[in-house]
Amino acid sequence: MAFAHYLLAVPVEPCEYPKLPISNPPLSISSHCLNLSSTLRPKTHNLSLFSRLRRIAHKANAKPQEPEVSVASDAFTEFKHLLLPITDRNPYLSEGTRQAIATTSALAKKYGADITVVVIDEQQKESLPEHEAQLSSIRWHLSEGGLKDYNLLERLGEGSKPTAIIGDVADDLNLDLVVISMEAIHTKHIDANLLAEFIPCPVMLLPL
Repeated sequence: MAFAHYLLAVPVEPCEYPKLPISNPPLSISSHCLNLSSTLRPKTHNLSLFSRLRRIAHKANAKPQEPEVSVASDAFTEFKHLLLPITDRNPYLSEGTRQAIATTSALAKKYGADITVVVIDEQQKESLPEHEAQLSSIRWHLSEGGLKDYNLLERLGEGSKPTAIIGDVADDLNLDLVVISMEAIHTKHIDANLLAEFIPCPVMLLPL
């Protein structure tokens, strides 16, 4: 009974803790998180701006390439005397010979050059029954190319190789350019291996 009385007599007072200032946790945490997230967020805008600046700097440093100037036309202006050798036995001229005549005529007209045509054959003139017909064909094609003034030589039956004859004529007349169709090389009338040895000037080889 006494125990029960003791229990009842003991006053039970609520424990009062000192009040601490309570900040606003949600606001502080959220603001801190916002600051943290902004720190960790990749700076895509800055990277994109940096890459654009790099591209602009690269374009500024890159120098535009100047177009290559061809010197072929300037070289042709130095060719004042052209040689057209003809080793074709066709009285009406083959396709390669006609092409060589047309090309030489065009060069002579454009750059004001003179033309010397040399007809070469290992046989004597008397052994070529259609030789006159061939000369007529040559004159006709030259006139079709607009040429009236030219030199026409004949080197027939001399016993020399056509390549050596071409070199002799080019050397004697101090010629600047020799125009040859590849057809003459394919038909073995002209030896390509001897061109550099016998011909003292540049050679233009026309493809078929």
